[in-house]
Amino acid sequence: MMVTGGSLAESASAVGLCREHPGLFATVGCHPTRSSEPGKHPGGADAYFRGLRELIDQSRDRVVAVGECGLDYDRLQFADKAAQEQCFLRHFELAEATGLPMFLHNRNTGGDFVRMVRENRHRFSGGVVHSFTGSADEARELLELGLYIGINGCSLKTDENLAVVRGLPLDRLMIETDCPYCEIRSTHASHRVLAQSAGEPGAWAAPEAKRKERWSGECMVKGRNEPCMIREVLAVVARLHGAAEADVAERMFESTRAVFFGGIKHGF
Repeated sequence: MMVTGGSLAESASAVGLCREHPGLFATVGCHPTRSSEPGKHPGGADAYFRGLRELIDQSRDRVVAVGECGLDYDRLQFADKAAQEQCFLRHFELAEATGLPMFLHNRNTGGDFVRMVRENRHRFSGGVVHSFTGSADEARELLELGLYIGINGCSLKTDENLAVVRGLPLDRLMIETDCPYCEIRSTHASHRVLAQSAGEPGAWAAPEAKRKERWSGECMVKGRNEPCMIREVLAVVARLHGAAEADVAERMFESTRAVFFGGIKHGF
């Protein structure tokens, strides 16, 4: 599993968690909504990004991507466009210096995200635009740039979303939970697809969920999108493409391994 870093402090925590659990790997970066942080760092933005670089260099066996980084114009109250673009540019520098792929975020940017990626595409090896909710045209632009599309519950809310995912090539998709958020909810169009799959032989059923005060190792925490719920995303994507879940899972696993784990010595 990949644990996402959203700031210098969070990235350090993510790496520390990954050192405690051999099956976990981290990303290191500054989320676009945190783009004001580098300028407020005691040593300034240069020191902030130097800290990210040092964290990567000291943890090459645990860090698999630069990010989460990108642009988010839905939440400009946290960081304005200028701060986000400046911060995003520094991540391209980081990816170029370390040779790592990128874990990318794009929300309602009116073409600015694609423009910046296109201008800097030569500086990084590859990556995924996660939690994709855009149009078929947006997806096509990203695919043409050699990127992968990341799908989770938020990517499957509407019938339009389902149509977009149905039209994307399986060998360019990745799936995720983005936990503890972005679950498939009963109000989502994808919930109907899940209901169609539920009665099929071998269909996966989510573990029981209990309030955190009553949690045990055999259940999930109620209200939290646990990592195992990636199985629901898989079921929807497979059904949309008329493919077997095992085949879809294998293809996405291989894509994920090729993009993010090629330089890591692990037990896969």
